[in-house]
Amino acid sequence: MSRTSGTARGGSLFPVSFERFATSSRADFRFSPLNALLLVAFLVAGLAVHLNRHEFTIEAVTFSLGSALVLAVLLRWAQVWEAVVVLGTATCLTLFLELRPDSEILLLSVVLALIVSPSIQIAYQWERAVLLRFGRFRGLRKSGLFMVVPVIDKVAQFVDQRIRVTDFSAETTLTADTVPVNVDAIAFWMVWDAEKAVLEVEEFASAVVMAAQTSLRNAIGKNDLSVLLSERDRLGHEIQQTLSQKTNAWGITIEAVEIRDIIIPKGLEDAMSRQAQAERERQSRIILGTAETEIAEKFAKASEHYTNNSVALHLRAMNMVYEGLRQKGSMIIVPSTAVETMGLGALGGLTAFGKEDHHVLDPHPRTSDGADLAPGTGDPAD
Repeated sequence: MSRTSGTARGGSLFPVSFERFATSSRADFRFSPLNALLLVAFLVAGLAVHLNRHEFTIEAVTFSLGSALVLAVLLRWAQVWEAVVVLGTATCLTLFLELRPDSEILLLSVVLALIVSPSIQIAYQWERAVLLRFGRFRGLRKSGLFMVVPVIDKVAQFVDQRIRVTDFSAETTLTADTVPVNVDAIAFWMVWDAEKAVLEVEEFASAVVMAAQTSLRNAIGKNDLSVLLSERDRLGHEIQQTLSQKTNAWGITIEAVEIRDIIIPKGLEDAMSRQAQAERERQSRIILGTAETEIAEKFAKASEHYTNNSVALHLRAMNMVYEGLRQKGSMIIVPSTAVETMGLGALGGLTAFGKEDHHVLDPHPRTSDGADLAPGTGDPAD
């Protein structure tokens, strides 16, 4: 159930408590700061008239101002007609005994203050006030000022018609595959008919929470854990539809239900983690095997072009050797038969193949026995 912190509004717990009590069915009216101001104004006006007609006494001033402050605080705390009657009677009796026979004006001011100040009520823009007279429904009062008849009228409840957010949970509920889970969810709902909500349902806010918890438990019991984890939106939509069918008769609409968190046992969480890791490893091996198969198919298809074409095969081999020798400091070992078939000569020729200046002539040619030849002359064998 949603809870409002006392320090979140106004910084004090008491104003929030008074406001909550005033909007509940236990209060007869809302005694707001405006009502307290009217109460004090009536008593101060009565004191002014009294002092104008009678001589100044410190008892009259002290009693009038003190009564105004005490009555304002007590009515703000009580907010029921019984408190008005009891406090008014006690104040008038004390005033008559202390200030007689010059107390008639002050007595009249106290009576008017206690009758008029609670009779003027205020409903905020987002509220509807359910008014009862002699216990029977008299109608809804919209936002703004409205009057109530003292004692015989009762504001049954000030109903907030804004969209509300309520959190609820299902603790240790078994899924369809007998897994205990704790599920937290939130519901967005609003009252569209204040008359039905107040007159036909006792504590409609609590009823919505209880109904939401029951629907959540039923939905959990009908689905496996894997479905709960993967289809939260669908589960929330199902709960919202179930709740709407139940609460529409109360004048309440469920706008949406969202699953916030699903908590599973720690041991099961570890097992699911290991299962997920094994599944990912299996998929990676399948992907690697598929890639090897595709590569083998490409090689087999390429080999068809070299089957009866030795020249193409030699060119491919020479290109592979060349690519390897392009890297500085690299060395390639190939069979001598492959070297002979590629026409590269001996190992010295293969090494010269990798040098960039293998086409430059030696500026000092020599004969086979080491004798120098004159420049421009060829080998004597030639």
